[in-house]
Amino acid sequence: MSTVVRSLLRNRNTDGHGRVTMVELFFDLVFVFAVTQLSHTLLAHLSLLGALQTLLLFLAVWWVWIYTSWCTNWLDPDTAPVRLLLFALMLGGLLLSSALPEAFGERGLLFAAAYAAMQVGRTLFMVVALRGVHPTLCRNFLRIAVWLMVSGALWIAGGLADGEARFAWWAGALLIEFFGPVAFFWVPGLGRSSIGDWDVDGGHLAERCGLFVIIALGESILVTGATFAGLPLDASHTAAFVIAFVGSVAMWWLYFDSGAERASHRIAHAADPGRQARMAYTYLHLLIVAGIIVCAVADEIVLMHPGHADNAGIAAILGGPALYLLGNALFKWTTNDRRTPPLSHLAGLALLLATALAARPLHLSALALGAATTAILVLVAAWEWLALRRAVRPAH
Repeated sequence: MSTVVRSLLRNRNTDGHGRVTMVELFFDLVFVFAVTQLSHTLLAHLSLLGALQTLLLFLAVWWVWIYTSWCTNWLDPDTAPVRLLLFALMLGGLLLSSALPEAFGERGLLFAAAYAAMQVGRTLFMVVALRGVHPTLCRNFLRIAVWLMVSGALWIAGGLADGEARFAWWAGALLIEFFGPVAFFWVPGLGRSSIGDWDVDGGHLAERCGLFVIIALGESILVTGATFAGLPLDASHTAAFVIAFVGSVAMWWLYFDSGAERASHRIAHAADPGRQARMAYTYLHLLIVAGIIVCAVADEIVLMHPGHADNAGIAAILGGPALYLLGNALFKWTTNDRRTPPLSHLAGLALLLATALAARPLHLSALALGAATTAILVLVAAWEWLALRRAVRPAH
């Protein structure tokens, strides 16, 4: 039995991090659909209530994905049982994603049941896979299973409720799940985990999160292309299309050129990779991915209505880049030995604030606001690029 169970775990390579397998990438395809559903849901309900509901759904989608990524950090996806687990999670993820637009309507129970089944089922699989092989991690996932069973009951209760009661049940469930790592999953009789227990392969987890950023950016590109394909080929729509594309390139540059690689190197060589994995990748990447999703909504607003921007549109056009810059600033501050967040990102946030204050008095159109935010992202990316090149320039 021990030999069979042992084969479910990765062989850690001391010379480099574990590779991301094709089945992990296949699993991620479900979340391309989930991100698309989230952006469309926000666009269809562009109000304070709609934003709060979409935020809650996004947090759930991210949480089920990041928990799975932590699990495949230890599990070997090339083994048949782990592949079957991922395929089962893909089915659950597809059901969950299909229910997103009506999660606060008639498909609430489907969403809740799929989510709870994914979270609890995957965690119990980990308990079985680790039993007799890695006692410390086995106890950790047993604690996690207890927390997720409690939150799962709240998810189901919310799925059976309506309106504000559903939101309250689900918000409570998410609070339990997000507070769990902070409380080290303390359970009476089982104690609590410790950061040292989470011996993650930092490089693998960093690559997985980078791939999710690519998923979100790819969804933004798809929205831009699909929307532009159905619009008149005139100057304003063409300008909006180019602005959206350049903005996506700037976001890619900000994350992958001046943050992701250095952060991956640091966590791969850290003495306590679990601590960095929890803060930098589990929590701070929320802001980065949320910013991309809101930017995708803003791009569609600018493409569809370049000459006009209402209050909700202004909030999306400026809020998306602000979330993205804030997330990247905190991520780089946490992972790259900076005493303060990057000055370029703080300057970009200040410029976004100034643009927000000027939007109404100057009667700026959606196209003008989109151009301004893209210019700010490009400016920050160029600033970071130049600062990085100066830092590595050899002394003469």
